Parts: sequence; C-alpha cells; structure tokens
Amino acid sequence: MAKLYFRYGAMNSGKSTSLLQAAHNYEERGHVVLLAKPGVDSKAGAAILSRLGVDREVDYLLAADEDAYAAFQHHREKVQTGTGRDVSCLLIDESQFLSESQVNDLLRIAVLDDIPVICYGIRTDFQTAAFPGSRRLLEIAHSLEELKTICRCGRKAVFNARRIDDTFIFAGAQVAIDGVEVTYESLCATCYLRESGGHLNS
Repeated sequence: MAKLYFRYGAMNSGKSTSLLQAAHNYEERGHVVLLAKPGVDSKAGAAILSRLGVDREVDYLLAADEDAYAAFQHHREKVQTGTGRDVSCLLIDESQFLSESQVNDLLRIAVLDDIPVICYGIRTDFQTAAFPGSRRLLEIAHSLEELKTICRCGRKAVFNARRIDDTFIFAGAQVAIDGVEVTYESLCATCYLRESGGHLNS
C-alpha cells in the first residue's frame, strides 16, 4: 500500500528543494509525477520556487474549498489519456495551507488508489500555532520526517518568526505570504522567546 508522507520543517529548511529533487528522481527513472500546491500560496504564482533558485510550474493549483481527490483524478486522467501511463506520485508544496478535508482526500489517494502522496510544509505559524493542514497531516500521515535548518545562533530552528523590516511581529492574520514588507526568519526556541519578550501565543 502506498503512503501519505509529511515532510516538514521551519522556513529555509529546503522543503521546496527536496520536493523538486524528489520529482527529478522519479522522472529520471521514467515515472510520471504530478505537482500541486494550494492556490493561496501566491508568492511564486503557479510555480514551486526553491530558495536555491530552482523553480518549476505546478501541474495544478488547489482552491481553498476544492475537492482534492476529484482534482487529482481529473489531472490523473489527463496524464493517462496523454501518455498512456499512470501517475507514480503526487507531490504537494506548501501543504500547511490545505484544509483538513483536503488532507483527508490525500490519504484517500494514497490508500484507495495506491499512489504515494508526499506533502511538504511548515508545522506552525509565526505565533507557534499549527496550521489546519499541518495539524491534520501530523494526525493521519503514515510517515513524518523533519527537515532541519539552523537559527542565526547556530541552534536548531523550530519556529517561524514574522518580520516587517527589522521588527519582529507577533500579532496578525495567520496567512501573510512573503511580499515587499513581510519576511520570515527561522528561530530556535531561545531566540524566539527572546524576541517575543518571553511570550507564546496559544
């Protein structure tokens, strides 16, 4: 039986790079893969953009209320019609932005259709609260793998801190995609607590 995988890490831990490498590995061996991401992730349009400069267009975007199982079947059928072959793997970037029901759909793809689904994303927002998609993946994924990165102090980074210019921000909407003003920095627990004045929101 195929599995649902969740590969997670703080910002700058190489998630998108790892996804693109996985796609390359499948295709190098003659397999067909589909790449998707939630449409709310608008920072790179319809592309997956690695911070190393490698990018690739996704095969489809998932709208916030879209049935992820039906969307996959639609694009799977296009692959089968166009190539005469089936999809070997579904790769999802920015999976924290999925809804809980969409994550349930991904489990159905893995179990009912026997096609591996590999999701990449972050666990928590800048206030240390879990994203709905990440929470559901942590609950039901067959396999969990942490991709690690380091804080500016050299310790393991676990939190994603939001910045506007040189100021850290600890209040606001959960979703604010990278832009001109908003950036993020991966911090260890010690540095996060230092910047937040010792506070954790829950």
